[in-house]
Amino acid sequence: MDANITAILKKHNLRRTGMREEVLRIFLSVGNEAIAHPELERLLPDADRITLYRTLKSFEDKGILHQVVDNNSATRYALCHGNCTEHDHHDEHAHFHCQDCGKTLCLDIPPIGQVQVPDGFRLTHAHIILEGVCDRCVAV
Repeated sequence: MDANITAILKKHNLRRTGMREEVLRIFLSVGNEAIAHPELERLLPDADRITLYRTLKSFEDKGILHQVVDNNSATRYALCHGNCTEHDHHDEHAHFHCQDCGKTLCLDIPPIGQVQVPDGFRLTHAHIILEGVCDRCVAV
């Protein structure tokens, strides 16, 4: 996993720091799950809050992470797919929020389609949240 972390940081022109490595290690371990800032603080109890915030912001700016807003108005972060860059994010895909366990996951499904906004409006972001019960909770 360390080689993967090094490759991600190098690809996005970021230097290796302990915080960046720890944050990436967490996101790589959870796969397509989105994690809220308070959860990251819990997983990194010795981390400085400002350093963590700056790490998340730089990862988002560089195309490593994208924001996911769920119906609880909590901002979560998830790994971008390999084709996101500093200038071109491809994060407008559907997310699934489980009503039982509370997890929010990125879904690798085709986009629902282009949204048309009225004349004079300019769309900058689209958040598609599907809600229900995830496969783990259904099986219980």
